[in-house]
Amino acid sequence: MKETKSTNPQLIQLIRFLKKQGNENEAKIWREVAKHLAKTRQQRAAVNLSRINRHTQKSDMIVVPGKILGSGTIDHAVTVAALNASEKAKEKLAAAKAQYLSIPELVEKNPKGANVKIIR
Repeated sequence: MKETKSTNPQLIQLIRFLKKQGNENEAKIWREVAKHLAKTRQQRAAVNLSRINRHTQKSDMIVVPGKILGSGTIDHAVTVAALNASEKAKEKLAAAKAQYLSIPELVEKNPKGANVKIIR
């Protein structure tokens, strides 16, 4: 069976960036995120806010290798990075005083990936 690859140039560039940062900083987490982003769109993570709320505490750093959806609520402030987020999810994160970043912004903020959780 033929292997499917993304044709989205921004996604390809992000995957290369994550692999490079993972190797340079000896941070296995960025290589792991790149591996999950390289999957097909159907296999990528789609995480609801309720799951983020359930698996995090206040001031945690989270990376979602996919999209954040707005179902559920979040009642504490966290730092969340994702490939994409729905408008409703962004509104609810802002209401909870949570910080939403892109994945490259989180890598620049925390190059070693210390205390960052992957939620899929």
